[in-house]
Amino acid sequence: MLILVLSFLMSFALVFSISPSVIRIANEKGLVAKAVNRSSHKIPTPCIGGIPIFMGIMFTTLLLTPHHQWDTLQYILGATVIVFMVGFKDDIEGLSAWKKMVGLIVAISILVLKGGVQLKGMYGLFGIEAEFPGWLSMIITGFTLLVISNAFNLIDGINGLSGVVGTIASVTFGIYFFMVDQFYLGVLSMTTAGSLLAFLHFNISPARTFMGDTGALVIGLLLGIFTIKFIEVGSGADILPQYRFVNPVAVAVSIMIIPLFDTIRVFTTRALRGVSPFTPDRRHIHHLLIDSGLDHMQATAVLGLTNLSFISTIFYLDSFVELHTLIGLQLVVALAITYFLHRNVVRINAEKQALADNRAIEINPKVV
Repeated sequence: MLILVLSFLMSFALVFSISPSVIRIANEKGLVAKAVNRSSHKIPTPCIGGIPIFMGIMFTTLLLTPHHQWDTLQYILGATVIVFMVGFKDDIEGLSAWKKMVGLIVAISILVLKGGVQLKGMYGLFGIEAEFPGWLSMIITGFTLLVISNAFNLIDGINGLSGVVGTIASVTFGIYFFMVDQFYLGVLSMTTAGSLLAFLHFNISPARTFMGDTGALVIGLLLGIFTIKFIEVGSGADILPQYRFVNPVAVAVSIMIIPLFDTIRVFTTRALRGVSPFTPDRRHIHHLLIDSGLDHMQATAVLGLTNLSFISTIFYLDSFVELHTLIGLQLVVALAITYFLHRNVVRINAEKQALADNRAIEINPKVV
């Protein structure tokens, strides 16, 4: 318990203390995100808030993790450094999508080949109980890490959201890892949570800094690692029964529901409209909330509470409900929420257009 609290507080204190200097330097050097048509911010804002987050995670994890547990941790931190450098270069100079993808694949390869991060099977998903052969396990694991990393990066679109969602997930994973004696994963999770919470102080409206790819890709990769390790540990027979999950995949989905569902939904709807899944638009759930009339912090609060509701519900139902029913329940609820949000935005936009047309007619009746 002491190490759990120390991991959180030390990383929080470090990020909180160095962030003002990073923000000042970013403003002086012009390392800012300028407002464009899709931007939610109106003024240039420092976009390298991920640097203090990375420093808080690395320093505290190295300080508090016992040396005898570094055999796996060294590969996780090595992969994290690679992703940090990719994100940092993208924030300060811009990086093509394929170069970012190459950097992520290199980091993920380290985790899969040497870091002990692997999905051994489907854990009952689609009725598949058998373990994967080694080559298939590496491919499925690599794809999962790639999806989660990019999914978290894509929700970093309004003030506070990535910090809140990342903190909720990291605290959930961290407490569980400490309970099942996965010490190094517990330290890493809680340092991530502490760093993100400190960052939130500077990211709430009006935001003094953004996380940028420097932070979002690093946190996304770590959350991907936590998710896979959570499924592996939570399904294992070598932990106490009270800590074992019947449906660890469904529980993991509930923890990561906001980035995972939103990314899958947006990519699917873009593909159905015949456009590239990577074409930016305002169809993300946080954009729907903003376009419905909420401000940044209200939208962030709604999504944070929604995330907590999913987690608590699925944790409770895990022992009583079958895997596919749990996942289906989450999909149905998430689809219903986004459907009504989208309909509301369409209605609001139609009303705005009708009002604009009426004003145009009043100003120039000849347009009729």
